[in-house]
Amino acid sequence: MAYYTNYGALQREMTTYYQRTGRRLQFPEAVEAMYQRGELSDLPPAGEENRLVAGNMEPEEFSRLVDSFRFQVEPGAALREQVNEDDIIPLLRDVFIIRHPRFTRPYLHMHNYVEINYVAEGSCQLHFEQEVRTLRSGELCIIAPRSNHDIEVPDDSTVYSVMFRRSAFETSFFALLLHDDSLSRFFRSALRDDSAPDYLVLKAENPRWIQTILQNAMVECYKSDSFSDMCCVSYINILFACLLRSAGGALPAPGEKNSAFTSVLHYIRQNYRTLTLAELAERFHYSKPHLCTLMKQNTGMRFTELVRHIRLSHAVEYLQNTNRSIGEIADAVGYHSADHFSRVFRSAYGISPQEYRRKNSVSGPNGS
Repeated sequence: MAYYTNYGALQREMTTYYQRTGRRLQFPEAVEAMYQRGELSDLPPAGEENRLVAGNMEPEEFSRLVDSFRFQVEPGAALREQVNEDDIIPLLRDVFIIRHPRFTRPYLHMHNYVEINYVAEGSCQLHFEQEVRTLRSGELCIIAPRSNHDIEVPDDSTVYSVMFRRSAFETSFFALLLHDDSLSRFFRSALRDDSAPDYLVLKAENPRWIQTILQNAMVECYKSDSFSDMCCVSYINILFACLLRSAGGALPAPGEKNSAFTSVLHYIRQNYRTLTLAELAERFHYSKPHLCTLMKQNTGMRFTELVRHIRLSHAVEYLQNTNRSIGEIADAVGYHSADHFSRVFRSAYGISPQEYRRKNSVSGPNGS
């Protein structure tokens, strides 16, 4: 049987327990206590969330709205030191956003997805490996996969946590990886090598605008219509664009091999349909071996892998949002044969383009 609660009820449980005992709970412990007292519901959301619009709410007003958001919980779940994306990100969603509970007990854990914590009001404590750092209002902390961490939020603060499937960076957010600034370099490094714990803290230049973006994105996370994930991804792309704009003048990160490589990446993005390695090397006056070395250092991929990623990310957009035939999509992204495109797509995603469209299309299938 599935069980549900809302943010307001969960926060009351954690707050009253702390006030009564002076001790803090972790999320699964609070859920179990509510379950034992029969305070969880077996009724799923009725769809009223589909009509919600956050707009530009004041923080207090939005917080009251979030209190009403219902979500599924799992009584009896154990605390996990390793959390997988399927444990917390709903099926068929690339992004999921929560309001981090207050009065949680720090419990270091790691996960295989990327997480951003945004301090909307007040402050919070970031526990990271052996470090404790205070994050203040308007700061974003991006945490790489496989990093031991936790967030501790006091009673007068609000923190939103944004979680991304790794596969989303190959499709919905792939363009982010092609820029040359501290943010894009961090993501390339984190996704290329998740053996080294890392985090990046950025200060929002316009905190109210960032909060407005996240409020609208979070509302989409709790809708159930076929457009909600696409809308949420669009809001987060706006968020990344704002952060990229702010980080545009940032100095190269320590150890970055070639910060001028951004021009090469942009050229590939604009000409990927027909571009060859020889043409790229000639245009930028590199030898092909040296260009391959730079490609691997800066993206973690070979030229052919990078081009394939870009082609397939555009193909996924066509499959989800248009009624173009498979042959038309193959031609649009640079494959001369629909059969060849289908083989490459199946190798990358485990299903055919037609099957992907049936499962994920917003516009509806149109055959092959």
